[in-house]
Amino acid sequence: MSIIQPEIEYVDRATQTIRYLEHGWPTELCRWHSHPEYELHLIVATRGRAFLGDYIGEFKPGSLFLAGPDLPHNWVTDELKAHKAVPLRDMLVQFSEENLVKLIQAFPEFNELSGMLRLAESGIEFVKFNAKEAQTRLEAIRDSFGSVRIIALLEFLIRLNSHPQKKVLSVVRTTRPVRNSIQNRIANVVDHITQNYAEEISVGTAAEIAGMSKTSFARNFQLATGNRFVEFVNRVRIGQACSMLYGTDESVSQICYTVGFQNIANFNRQFRRFKKLTPRAYRDLARRELVSSSAQS
Repeated sequence: MSIIQPEIEYVDRATQTIRYLEHGWPTELCRWHSHPEYELHLIVATRGRAFLGDYIGEFKPGSLFLAGPDLPHNWVTDELKAHKAVPLRDMLVQFSEENLVKLIQAFPEFNELSGMLRLAESGIEFVKFNAKEAQTRLEAIRDSFGSVRIIALLEFLIRLNSHPQKKVLSVVRTTRPVRNSIQNRIANVVDHITQNYAEEISVGTAAEIAGMSKTSFARNFQLATGNRFVEFVNRVRIGQACSMLYGTDESVSQICYTVGFQNIANFNRQFRRFKKLTPRAYRDLARRELVSSSAQS
């Protein structure tokens, strides 16, 4: 199955205001998709790459994200670390933007959440939020019903709003609505890049996949992803390089060519551009984090 699919997810709010989901890895639920609801998403296990809008970064156990309405997103576990199936990787809730707006109108005190909800349109990671607390609060939502479930969600949102370390992720907010054939064709290209990042991928080839002229493709790709085509390919390649740096003992030069770069100088330049570190410094930092996480677990 394709890692990233141009799929729109529909939530039936006639039967439930809040939708709770949890799943392991691998699963068909993991795909490049969007929906009109907010999504609060906790990673319970594995490391890998987070895709939210034009953002591509790393996740690890305890990573907590809030994706706004219609913001495309996906979390892809690093296959190098996933030697066997994981029974529980994700815990998440989806909730309606429309209902929150009505709540704030009815109870102006909840307007304190508005700033965080606006930031979520670009995606938020709650850096260093207590993973045990996040899991406990999501379990409370999972195990409750009716008005008690609503209150549990609101208490969690109020707690998150007070958290000082909110990292805004996507530089460009996705234009809404995004449900059209052009987006689907661009998403097919994103899918192709994600699966074939190590190959030479030209704008001409990508335009053919999308069924567009080069000029039309370049314009629409940037509108849909917030990135120029070459920049997006480099982002995906650097993301894969990060996984290999902490997950293997391959040399930096080996990784450079494995992920699709043609020379080490360009690889180092692009890596510093996206990660603000050299590849070797990133490897040292990531492995220290792994040792620290293992010691705490």
